[in-house]
Amino acid sequence: MRKDPLQLINSIAQTVYDKKGFNILALDVRGVSTMTDYFLIAEGSVEKHLTALGKAVIQRLKQEGELPIHIEGLSEGDWVVVDCGKLVIHLFIPSMRDKYRLEALWQEGKVVDLGITVLGESHV
Repeated sequence: MRKDPLQLINSIAQTVYDKKGFNILALDVRGVSTMTDYFLIAEGSVEKHLTALGKAVIQRLKQEGELPIHIEGLSEGDWVVVDCGKLVIHLFIPSMRDKYRLEALWQEGKVVDLGITVLGESHV
């Protein structure tokens, strides 16, 4: 990952929020996971929305100069995974997020404060 990971995470989180994604959570799993340093987890309302979120995230990554290593689930639309190496992005429809409960699996990770701008105000 060429860019500061927290800046990239915030940029992706903002993109998800701007595209009406919700329940956005970032976890720092350094020292907990050997597969990645950070997870970004969010939800879309329905399968088409989730696919659109996935495409928007991939576009933002490219704009940031980051090329995903692997992308999974864009055609299914219920769980999209975008692997960038040190950052893995999971986008779910709510029922799939409830089913897999990644937050519980990685509960030892630290929650990352996200600087998402809402209607001109910055919220952390």
